[in-house]
Amino acid sequence: MFSGIIQKTARISSAAKVRDVLRVSIEKPSGWKLAKGQSISVDGICSTIVSLGKKTFDAEYMPETLTKTTAASFTKGRVVNLERSLRYGDPVDGHFLQGHVETTARVLGIKVLGTTKEMTVGIPKNLRHFIASKGSIAINGVSLTVARKSRATVTFALIPYTLAHTNLGLLKKGDRVNIETDMLARYLATLLSKV
Repeated sequence: MFSGIIQKTARISSAAKVRDVLRVSIEKPSGWKLAKGQSISVDGICSTIVSLGKKTFDAEYMPETLTKTTAASFTKGRVVNLERSLRYGDPVDGHFLQGHVETTARVLGIKVLGTTKEMTVGIPKNLRHFIASKGSIAINGVSLTVARKSRATVTFALIPYTLAHTNLGLLKKGDRVNIETDMLARYLATLLSKV
């Protein structure tokens, strides 16, 4: 479980396909104590640490993850968002996330407004009913508030802190991002469909 408050960004050191699995090595942030088997959010993808080096940790991504997320495009040098899993008693400053990315979506536009930016993302039809105006959604693991919603898009206002401390500041029009809709909205929709 995560909160969507990114703790660090890091570069991918290497990415190599071994049969049908992508093994990715990521720089370990200074001072982080990590353990083999630990869950960590990498660009919003709940990832298991499969091995640890002195300066890196490795995660592996299976075919299902490669088809539903941006993990298939992980390459050496790419900057990813990192968040360690929540512990009981930790503050939840964002919203609850599972790290179960539902799909990817394309950035349709980025508008610079002084020191802030507005980012508009296209949302697939099957996810639109999970998104509320002023509600929460995760983009690349970052907890964001929906500023505006149209029939097929959502727009987010990105403050300078978010732009400086996540990889959202590096995004360009046409880039693909990971989407995780609000968990509570998904459960409510499931419950209501059973009634």
